Amino acid sequence: MSTVWIDRLTWEEFQHLGVASKPVIIPVGSTEQHGPHLPLGTDSMLAVSIAQDAAQKAGAFVAPALCYGWSPHHMVLPGSVTVRPDVLIELLYDITRSLSQHGVTRFVYLNGHRIVNIPWLQIAADRAQRDLSVRAVIFDPAHMSRDISESLGFGPLGHAEEIETSHMLCVLPSLAKPELALDFAVPEPNLYSVDPRYTQDSLCYVPSTPRAMQEAVRQAKGATGCPTKATKEKGRLYHEHLVKRLAEVIDLLMQEQVQPK
Repeated sequence: MSTVWIDRLTWEEFQHLGVASKPVIIPVGSTEQHGPHLPLGTDSMLAVSIAQDAAQKAGAFVAPALCYGWSPHHMVLPGSVTVRPDVLIELLYDITRSLSQHGVTRFVYLNGHRIVNIPWLQIAADRAQRDLSVRAVIFDPAHMSRDISESLGFGPLGHAEEIETSHMLCVLPSLAKPELALDFAVPEPNLYSVDPRYTQDSLCYVPSTPRAMQEAVRQAKGATGCPTKATKEKGRLYHEHLVKRLAEVIDLLMQEQVQPK
C-alpha cells in the first residue's frame, strides 16, 4: 500500500484498495501539558506512530487521529484542552458510524491517553457494536506493555515520565527536550494506582484535583515520574513491542466474521 492513512486516499482509492475489508485503527490521544520537555500533543503523536507502523505491518488502515481527550486535571497548565466524555463518545461514535456506512466492520480504538480515556472508549465501543453491528476493540499501550515494562526497567506509571519520554526519543526525537526534564517521584500507591502493573486496583481512577496537580507543577513543571532516566533504546524496544502486539490484534480481527447491517 502507498499509504495506510485513509484521509490521504481519494474516494475511488478507498473503494479500490478494499479499505472496508480491513480493520481501521482510530488513534485517540489528548492535547495537554507534558512537563517542560515534551509537547502538548505527545499522547496523540505516540498513538499515531504505533497505529501507522502496526497498520503497515498487518495490512490495516488508519483514520485521522482524535487529538483531544478528557483532561480536566491538566488544565492547571496552559495549552491543555479537555473535552467532556459525553462529547467524545458522540464524536467517536459518529466517526465509527460514518465509516461503517461505507462497509468498514472492524475497528481498533488505539488509546494514547492511558486510563483517563478508557471509560468513555468502552462506552463508545459498546454502543458501536450494539447499534452498528461492527466489531470494536480497545488497544491500550499501558496494559499491552505490562509484560515488557519491568524488563526495560521502567518505574511506576506517571505522566511524561521515562516511558513516554523514551518513546518520544525513539519516534519523534526532534520534539523531545530531555535536557529540560525534571523528576518527581510517583507517590507510593495506597490501594489505588493508574499503573496496570499494580496488583491492588488500577481501574477505579478519578482524575486528580487541580490542588493535587499543583504539587506536580511545583516539583517538575507538570511531570510525574523519572523522565531523566529515559533513553532512545528503551523507547525503541517499547515501540516495537507495542507494534507487534497491535499487529496481533489486527490479525485476530481479520479472522472474525462480522456482518454489517
